[in-house]
Amino acid sequence: MSKDSFYSPGLQFECTLCSRCCRFEPGYVFISRNDLDRLASYLSINRGNFVKKYCRKINLGFKAYLSLKEKKNYDCIFWEGYGCSIYEARPLQCRSYPFWRNHLVDARSWNLLQNECPGINRGVRYSMEYIDYWLNREKSEDYDIIPEIEEFLD
Repeated sequence: MSKDSFYSPGLQFECTLCSRCCRFEPGYVFISRNDLDRLASYLSINRGNFVKKYCRKINLGFKAYLSLKEKKNYDCIFWEGYGCSIYEARPLQCRSYPFWRNHLVDARSWNLLQNECPGINRGVRYSMEYIDYWLNREKSEDYDIIPEIEEFLD
C-alpha cells in the first residue's frame, strides 16, 4: 500500500479469544497449495486424504477454490473444545486475520469489522509494514486447485 493509506499510522488489534472468527457463522477458509502441504504434513496424511476429509470445493462463478469444511453449527472443522486443533499449522487466511484486503479498503471497512470482532481498534498497534506483509503473503499464494486433488472433492 502507499504511505497515504488510511492505515499508514498502523492499526490496533488484540485477539480477545472470543472465537467469533472461527465459529458460529458460515464462511470460507480458503486453502492455498502451501497451506495444503503444511496441513497434510502436520496431520501426517497425504494431500488427497486431507482434501477428502477436511475440504470442500467452492465455486465462485469465475473460479473454484478449496476451502475447509464446516461443522453443522458452522464451527470450523478444526475447532475443538476451546481452540484450534491445528493452530501451529493453520492456513494463511487464519494467520493473517484481521489484515485481509476486504477489511483494509478504507477506515470505514476496518471500523465496521468491530461488529464482528471485539479486538478491532484495541491493544497492540501493528505497523503499515506488518499489515502489508500479510497482504503481500496472501497475494503471493497459489489458490488454484491442483488437478491431482480434484478427484478427492465432493
